Amino acid sequence: MPQVSMTVNGKTATGEIEGRTLLVEFIRETLNLTGTHVGCDTSQCGACVVHVNGKAVKSCTMFAAEADGADILTIEGVAAPDGTLDTVQQAFHEHHGLQCGFCTPGMVMSAKALLAENPTPTETEIRDYLEGNICRCTGYHNIVKAIMAASGQDVSKIAAE
Repeated sequence: MPQVSMTVNGKTATGEIEGRTLLVEFIRETLNLTGTHVGCDTSQCGACVVHVNGKAVKSCTMFAAEADGADILTIEGVAAPDGTLDTVQQAFHEHHGLQCGFCTPGMVMSAKALLAENPTPTETEIRDYLEGNICRCTGYHNIVKAIMAASGQDVSKIAAE
């Protein structure tokens, strides 16, 4: 079996894979990093979003072999080593940007990518960016508030839904 090696959350990770092994499977099953979720198996839901070389990627759409040599960030690598939440994670907590929590890792990873590209997005820009992430619980209102708060913007301007 072929072997892959990549940096995951700042640490070297290697493992044997079959050619058809998806990145999400490698992350969850080989590395036991189960915060990256599999929700739909069709790349529609965004629960599996990770960062590959700094870009948000649905890890169910990428083979692990394609990530050989890459730098991967999963939800487990977002908080500080001492457990202090990242700004986006803290904003999701403070603004109740989650309910069941299933979509939350993908939402946080997508939000971080958005804020890296656009540090002060509008409400419309946030909603457009999250189009590839599905949440079945919240209606997105508090997720949008959390992302705006993480960007340092006044969330009182967001109209109640």
